[in-house]
Amino acid sequence: MAFYTSFGTGLLLLAITAPLALGFGFMAASGSRAHFTPVRWLANIYMAVVRGVPDIAFFLFFVIALDQGIEWMRHQMLCPDWDQPIRQGNDFIVCQAAKMPQNSAPEMYHQIYGFALAVLTFAIVFGAFAGNVLAGAFKAVPYGQIETAEAYGMTKRQAFWRIMVPQMWTYALPGLSNLWMVLIKATPLLFLLGVEDVVYWARELGGTKTARFTDYPHGDWRMYYFFALLVFYLLFTKVSEIVLTRINRKLSHGQATAAGEAMRKAEATS
Repeated sequence: MAFYTSFGTGLLLLAITAPLALGFGFMAASGSRAHFTPVRWLANIYMAVVRGVPDIAFFLFFVIALDQGIEWMRHQMLCPDWDQPIRQGNDFIVCQAAKMPQNSAPEMYHQIYGFALAVLTFAIVFGAFAGNVLAGAFKAVPYGQIETAEAYGMTKRQAFWRIMVPQMWTYALPGLSNLWMVLIKATPLLFLLGVEDVVYWARELGGTKTARFTDYPHGDWRMYYFFALLVFYLLFTKVSEIVLTRINRKLSHGQATAAGEAMRKAEATS
């Protein structure tokens, strides 16, 4: 049953991470167009640095750094009388009250905490890629549209939200679609972050010698479990492709793009 419910863990990760990453990306893309120089630099540095670091290296480093950062802040607030250094060689030692989560906490709390760190890490990583896609989509919107809106009396803020943002999604969707597919394929990285996902349970259930299932000996079934994962991911990406194609068709309707022009020609000949 844990193997079956672990599919829900991956789907929950996607459901939370996708909008969160899109939010990070939108802020980064908007920041890259800001007139205030420090904001523009910060957005561009965020997108450049995160996109330039290998995903696995970033996941392993950032999760550890974030976890230690949270415990350090709790240590400063909860244990002000601590007289020992926190850094002792390669060890990071804080008082017991600052541990996240507490050692006595139920296993579910440890899983939730690890899952929350994973969601934030995924959102930051894929937010940088989404920001790069959205920044390019902003530039693809014809500037004449903005000039016309301002000529009709709209402010720059109104032209941005009413003219540029609605049209931007038409240009951004192909890149965001590819990013969604990559995010689906990246969900097994939860296994590296200590979350009991489908890869973890496929290995545990399929292995011949595991600590959890010594009472149920069997041969090496990992190939069958991982083949089931292969089928699941292929079906999931196929369904995603169908949905994204329909969304792209709806957004392209009436737009001055190649897809929109093809739709107009098809409607004219039908």
